[in-house]
Amino acid sequence: MSKVLYEKRDRIAHVTLNRPEARNAIDPDVHRLMVETFTDFRDDDSVDVAILTGAGEAFCSGADLKTFIPPLIGDARPGDVRDIVDLGINGITRGLHRIDKPIIAAVNGWALAAGLETALACDIRIASERAMFGSFEARRGYHHGDGGIVRLLNSAGVGVASHLVLTAEPIDAHQALTWGLVTKVVPHDRLAEEALLIARQILRNSQRAVRSAKRTLHDTIGKSLDDQLRNEAFTAYTGADPDTPRRLERFYGKSDPGRTGRHATDL
Repeated sequence: MSKVLYEKRDRIAHVTLNRPEARNAIDPDVHRLMVETFTDFRDDDSVDVAILTGAGEAFCSGADLKTFIPPLIGDARPGDVRDIVDLGINGITRGLHRIDKPIIAAVNGWALAAGLETALACDIRIASERAMFGSFEARRGYHHGDGGIVRLLNSAGVGVASHLVLTAEPIDAHQALTWGLVTKVVPHDRLAEEALLIARQILRNSQRAVRSAKRTLHDTIGKSLDDQLRNEAFTAYTGADPDTPRRLERFYGKSDPGRTGRHATDL
């Protein structure tokens, strides 16, 4: 069976890291399959949202320290290092990070090291109450190199990033929620249902607006306030959906169930 499972149903791509015997550690095969999978997701017009999770008890325990990391710090050729720098780990951490379609991480267990980086590379993160998060690289003699430090800073600030990276101690799902690393913690047996709900909430919206908003979020990080405001205004006024007038007419005519919190999509 493939080490990465990939299914498409009702405009949603379901991606599952599938090495449960290794807690879904990223070996060269997983990395290659993730790059292929998310390249297909990016290019396939039949899907608009992806849900990423892990098989078994872990989301992803990080890079496989026996098969993935040693070549990079040992006898790697310059081309090997360039490949990983260009694509990051699992593709979406760097290289495929500009996919405009939303990606939801359903963190079902340990998200450790590069697994944490993979979760942080997703746009929305929800966690099972069993989930654990950790940045253990400093215990092994190195630190995040695939977006972990960058996205921890962007998500939760220097204090949280420093705590996780410098102590190399894990935190549970509720601490991750308090620190802003996830947006929701749910009972373990409801995780898939909650991820699907969020995906369907995204799907009821204008996908042009959703993708423009995601680009705007990415383009806003790290800029001065003036540049942030200018960028947001530019993308808001140039990225409007051609369907916007019809959507507004439904709102004006009170025929849009969304006015009262109910939507055409059965949520």
